[in-house]
Amino acid sequence: MLMAHPVVLRNLIEQYDALRVLHAEEGSSQARQRMDDLAYTLCVSTGTGDIDTALVAARHGLPGARPDDDSWLSA
Repeated sequence: MLMAHPVVLRNLIEQYDALRVLHAEEGSSQARQRMDDLAYTLCVSTGTGDIDTALVAARHGLPGARPDDDSWLSA
């Protein structure tokens, strides 16, 4: 499977996290749509089917992620 470049993944994660902190899912239709778009892009970029798994996979694809990190087990 192809994996997105770490810079792209980091940018997607940062945008998604910022919107989540701002509770965009409860905001305007534009904010919700942007959050949905980011979630979809993260899922496609990581080959996953839901945003929580996509975020874990994306974070593990970033430089400095530990290969023996078991945080995905609690996802």
